[in-house]
Amino acid sequence: MTKTKQRSSTSALLRYLGVRLALLIPTVLILVTVVFMLMRVTGDPITAAQGGRLPPDELEARKEAAGYNRPIWVQYFDYLGSILRGDFGTSFKDGRPISQVILTNGAATLELVIYALIVALLVGIPLGRLAARYHDRLPDVTIRTIAVLVYAAPVFFVGLLLKLLFSTSLGWLPASGRASTETVLALDKRGSSNIMIIDAISSGQWDYIQDVLKHAVLPSFALGLLTAGVFIRLVRINLLETLRTDYVTAARARGVVERRVVSKHAFRNALIPVVTVMGMEIALMLGGAILTETTFEWDGLGYQLSQFLLARDFVAVQGVVTFIALIIAAASFLIDVINALVDPRVRY
Repeated sequence: MTKTKQRSSTSALLRYLGVRLALLIPTVLILVTVVFMLMRVTGDPITAAQGGRLPPDELEARKEAAGYNRPIWVQYFDYLGSILRGDFGTSFKDGRPISQVILTNGAATLELVIYALIVALLVGIPLGRLAARYHDRLPDVTIRTIAVLVYAAPVFFVGLLLKLLFSTSLGWLPASGRASTETVLALDKRGSSNIMIIDAISSGQWDYIQDVLKHAVLPSFALGLLTAGVFIRLVRINLLETLRTDYVTAARARGVVERRVVSKHAFRNALIPVVTVMGMEIALMLGGAILTETTFEWDGLGYQLSQFLLARDFVAVQGVVTFIALIIAAASFLIDVINALVDPRVRY
């Protein structure tokens, strides 16, 4: 009987993952199509970047050479083929392939998002649990107010506020960059993985590690607090609902102490929605990373995207935005997988 139930559960899991994977393909196709069409609303990329600065004959020659005089649907299918080959185009601004920009600067963004996610989890989950435990009392009201404030405040405003307080006024932390110039030069000589903290740890020099972490504190909190506000409210609400269920009431009736009721019987179930929302929050973090990286001159994908936009380099913008859309779709699928593994009810 147990083996039959296990086979049924595994079959349901595989069926669920198959459906999610099948839905992922049209989702990605729609995302790529929307990005392509939006980038072409204002015309071809060469006219957008160089229009007005080149003689008409030279402009037309460049458009012809790049294939932008061809029908739009031909360009669209060429673009789809390029993406399948891992080619996201080449930047007009600095001549770099976008795949190289993604590898170099994407690693910096990934590093920032991981820091921010750690901040969000370390701040959001304990405070959400504390708010639920002191429901409608002073700690709960205070924590809920903080959650609303950090969620409602624009990420660049929080970033500027943190810079003004901890860098300009107190001088405790650096205001910009991923590390000091000396550290960057020293780590570059040893060979860079583009993830600064890994390079610093592999160097074995505590000064470099300390320098990298100091530079990461303010941008990580600016970006992480936005998501921490969501986690606080989510954990609080789900924990309160779980604490009102029958099995929790039964545990209390058996004489289980309240701390054990919360930690063993309610807290794990209250975290399941957090896993689901985490995927969506990662997408929001990638959006927020553009503003955070620009505020702190953090040389990640978002900072590069803002520079490409200022230069009207729409080929580069199209490549970077398409890559971010693909990452968001992949993260969404991964979260579905984790959710199905954590909560068997999702499979059916």
